Amino acid sequence: MALLEIEDLTVRYGSISAVRHAAITVGTGEVVGIVGPNGAGKSTTLGAVAGLRPPAGGRVRFDGTDVTGWSPDRMLRSGLALVPERRRIFVDLTVRENLLVGGATVRGSERARLLDEVGDLFAVLRARWNTSAGYLSGGEAQQLAIARALMSRPTMILMDEPSLGLAPILVDAVFDLVSELRRQGRTLLVVEQNAVRMLQVADRAYVMRSGEVVAGGRSAELAGRTDLFETYVGRSAL
Repeated sequence: MALLEIEDLTVRYGSISAVRHAAITVGTGEVVGIVGPNGAGKSTTLGAVAGLRPPAGGRVRFDGTDVTGWSPDRMLRSGLALVPERRRIFVDLTVRENLLVGGATVRGSERARLLDEVGDLFAVLRARWNTSAGYLSGGEAQQLAIARALMSRPTMILMDEPSLGLAPILVDAVFDLVSELRRQGRTLLVVEQNAVRMLQVADRAYVMRSGEVVAGGRSAELAGRTDLFETYVGRSAL
């Protein structure tokens, strides 16, 4: 059984249907990408799953439970953590304080263990434990946003455009981190405009265009379909 099932999902902004009848599944331990151009409905889909925007139609099931329309905090407590677009870290708090906020749903002793675990995975953050998050570089801030999500001990992580706005060398670091999380057996659903890099690290992917899922399958199969990406994503994504 899939850990996450998105069935016939429709999301509207007023009279505009930003997502129409989307169907996406994610199995336990999979890294699944959603790729496509700007305005394709990728982030809106993720927001509907995370509880940020109520669906106008369809259903979202997580770990066997119908969670359609649940609030963000209820989704977090159910085991689904979101790494939002453009990081959204707390710039006036230290790195350590940001992480403790991320672990607010976890008991104190477990939170301390998770803090050590995250520090081992993100050595650059441990070195800046007491630094105000507002002084982090873009790449460090992205690592902090991902680490903060891990502090909630999630069953699944949603990532919204993790490479957005980063220099090429930092983009490499972000995708190396996604690969490491995959190696650890984490379950991820990642929205990403950089289709080439996403397909290199994902088990499967879906292509969205104009609010619809237009293709899906194993990443290796999709990567070989240049006709699909020229038609639905554009040459800039190749």
